[in-house]
Amino acid sequence: MTTHTHRHALSHTPTRPARGGAGPAGPAGPAGTGPRGRAGTGPRRMPPPHVLFAEKLLAVLSGERPVHWMLGHTIGEAYEQLVRLAPGTPLRSCGPRPVLRHCSARPPGPDAVEACATIATGERVRAMAFRLERGRDRRWRCAAVELDGLPA
Repeated sequence: MTTHTHRHALSHTPTRPARGGAGPAGPAGPAGTGPRGRAGTGPRRMPPPHVLFAEKLLAVLSGERPVHWMLGHTIGEAYEQLVRLAPGTPLRSCGPRPVLRHCSARPPGPDAVEACATIATGERVRAMAFRLERGRDRRWRCAAVELDGLPA
């Protein structure tokens, strides 16, 4: 079972600058023109597909993005499930933007992932489950989505 705790949109891999220098790229230049991020960080790693999709689903189900934003990212019944769920914006929060707290996945096969996520919506914690399937083009697409007991 693969488990991934997600607190930031992207994770950082720390690196050390070369001895006696300002780092591999040299000085960043005038304030505000250098690369963003903490000093001494390397390139950003892409989160696993289930975390990326959890963020996409959260954006749609919180009303931040329209449902049609997921058209190329869904297959089968998933898009219709989102069409039924999204109008009620079930993950919208009265306070700050809902946050993906945790997302874990289990691959039932080489080209499928079943994932579950916990989402903080204000003081409430919600659950979301979804399935990803990898197509012949090697792209992952959402095949099903459910929210803590809501009919899809």
